[in-house]
Amino acid sequence: MTTTEQQSGPTRRAFMAMGGSAAGMAALGVNAGWGQNTSVSDASAFTTATHDCDVLVIGGGMAGLFAAVKGHDAGAKIRIVSKGRLGSSGLTPFAKGFFAFDPAQEELTLDEYVAAVSRSALGTNNPVYTRQTAEHSLARVEELKAWGFFDSNLYNKSFMTPIEARGIPLHERVVVTHLLKDGERIAGAAGFRLDAEEVVIFRAKSVVLCTGAGAFKPNGFPVCDLTHDGTVMAYNIGAKVTGKEWNDGHVGRAKNPAATYDGWGDMFDRRPSLEGVGIRHDLGVDANYLAYKLGNPVEAGPGSGPGKNVAGGPFRPVEFADNGPPPGPPEAAGMGDGPPAGGGPGIGGGPPGMRGPAMGGASAGMSIHKSEGLVPINDRCESNIPGLFAAGDALGSHMCGAIYTQIGSSLAGSAVQGAVGGEAAADYARDVETPILEETELAAVEEEILAPLRRKAGYGPAWVTQTLQGIMIPNFVLYIKKESILSAALAYIEELRDHHSPMLRAADMHELRLAHETSNMIISAEMKLRASLMRKESRCSHYRLDYPDVDDENWRAWINIYKDESGDMRLEKQPFDTWPAQT
Repeated sequence: MTTTEQQSGPTRRAFMAMGGSAAGMAALGVNAGWGQNTSVSDASAFTTATHDCDVLVIGGGMAGLFAAVKGHDAGAKIRIVSKGRLGSSGLTPFAKGFFAFDPAQEELTLDEYVAAVSRSALGTNNPVYTRQTAEHSLARVEELKAWGFFDSNLYNKSFMTPIEARGIPLHERVVVTHLLKDGERIAGAAGFRLDAEEVVIFRAKSVVLCTGAGAFKPNGFPVCDLTHDGTVMAYNIGAKVTGKEWNDGHVGRAKNPAATYDGWGDMFDRRPSLEGVGIRHDLGVDANYLAYKLGNPVEAGPGSGPGKNVAGGPFRPVEFADNGPPPGPPEAAGMGDGPPAGGGPGIGGGPPGMRGPAMGGASAGMSIHKSEGLVPINDRCESNIPGLFAAGDALGSHMCGAIYTQIGSSLAGSAVQGAVGGEAAADYARDVETPILEETELAAVEEEILAPLRRKAGYGPAWVTQTLQGIMIPNFVLYIKKESILSAALAYIEELRDHHSPMLRAADMHELRLAHETSNMIISAEMKLRASLMRKESRCSHYRLDYPDVDDENWRAWINIYKDESGDMRLEKQPFDTWPAQT
């Protein structure tokens, strides 16, 4: 070997030494996301802007649009704040089907429709919100037509039409991180601008959360910018949260599964259209069970119903699959009277024409639309925090229950609930005084917002997110569940919560956003695991290998989650067909 060759690379001994050194450094966390913070944003240079309103609407999707419009029309001074662009962020631009119940056109009466949804949902739906969406859907359609919503596959222009006509102030590209309270009632929100070094404070008499649901930033489905922010902010100030054990079963194509547009682009390119009654039992974990038993990929698309090649798996009502009715009398399957007075085809739920091999996990971390979020205490989208309302995927209304029962109901439900919540928030704001925000509290909130920027060293949010994904997204953790695996995953998530989340660093405004989103995903992951452990049965989109049957004797109940006075996460049952107990 020549001298030049000897100098061109390390010797075998040196290579082994470097390898051992690298392994040691990784064990210390050096190569595991930990590093010095080379901040390009100066936390000490931030300014603060404060805005007042009667009703603050957080979120720029379909629910936020109607909350702002109807709140304004009810006489309130409204402000909208959105992480992205109005009508162009979250899941709203992807949604193309709008359910409209027209009594003159449908074969089912309204009562029959609600009962059929309850049957498919195995009792998990709240019939009050099922009925509410159907009753008001046509009125929302007529307003959207007038604004030009159905004329384009892009929504910003039609959304801006009623907002500009009413002169409603709009704050875009603002990341809201905290909800604020004055005593026991809501007092506003705080966050930061993505395009400037500025903390933003909103003082409001009432707040409507229209922040959508969330996932764990999976690949292959357009849910990556939704991270349960509103849910976790509300949980942190005492709001109750529900529906975290349910799972959304959207898939991606097996070819290039991480390429969202490859798999779902034909949905983005479509103009929205109307959908009539089409009650289904889809987007549960049937495909996940097939993959667990047979391996990936599985067939997706119309006519490729699961369960043909393997025994067992999730239960479907007899009307939706020939595998027998659930145990117990008809009322046990969701045919009862409900609370007081008041996705797509096939296993994949893919875009039109989607057939063939598919991979699961594309919406990992998200529940069925409208089945997770803040617990409503009545039919007006009101939470247990006075003055705090929620609508759309931010409200755990269980409008369709824990399974996807009606094509187009998600978009319609967001419009209807946004309108209801906006009016209710305006009514509430009319009767209360302007809240007081203490300077000491605001200073503490600002410190929490900017802490990742001030941290000299810490964990990168992208690495912590990837670690979270590795823990939560496997099929045998999130979808096909059993106690031993859920408990093991929970131990890892608790470590991220207690050790990694408080040490997240951010170098700029983008990483500051990621740091807060990562913290929210960690809390949501803990919620999903704890609720999945608690529900010792299988129902709709929740499947336990160790408890594979529907258990109506013990589990005709939703699971609600709240933070106790010591800051610990607590869970409770709320029986189906009831409103939550008020304390």
